[in-house]
Amino acid sequence: MLPGNMHEIGKTLVVFGAVIALVGIALWSGVGTGWLGRLPGDIRIERGHSAFYFPIVTCIILSIVLSLILSLFRR
Repeated sequence: MLPGNMHEIGKTLVVFGAVIALVGIALWSGVGTGWLGRLPGDIRIERGHSAFYFPIVTCIILSIVLSLILSLFRR
């Protein structure tokens, strides 16, 4: 038997693995390809043959969603 602390770490690793697998499957299937990374507020500067791209609004939304999901698992 694992000590109580090791049991919680194992459960956390399984949850993180499942979330990463689900996100990978969603991205692989093409979910979000139309809007993910192209939201209003994402910064994109193109000049000549160079481009700078920073999806700040997409990062904020993903952070909020992940925070909500993780807070559900902590309960």
